[in-house]
Amino acid sequence: MITALAATKAYASAQKAMGIDPGLGGSEVAAPGGGFADILKSAMTDAMKASKNAETQMANQVQGKAQLVDVVTAVSSAQSSLETVLAIRDQVISAYQEIMRMPI
Repeated sequence: MITALAATKAYASAQKAMGIDPGLGGSEVAAPGGGFADILKSAMTDAMKASKNAETQMANQVQGKAQLVDVVTAVSSAQSSLETVLAIRDQVISAYQEIMRMPI
């Protein structure tokens, strides 16, 4: 089950991926024209980068080259990115199911 804090972080991250600044009442900060595929690609790319960064930090911690706080921060970021991807997936599935329920 996703906590309210995790959902809020995932929502804010999704807004950021769409080019919307959540702190400014939803105003656009990126140039329009990016399609849904670009949003999905961006979210997946961010999730993969965060995951690789977390793995690198964990390896550095084992070798004694990184501090524990860096590892925790990287893992937290990776978790947040993954929750964003899962939230987007859930919304896509929900939209698809809604479309399939529409009468022809």
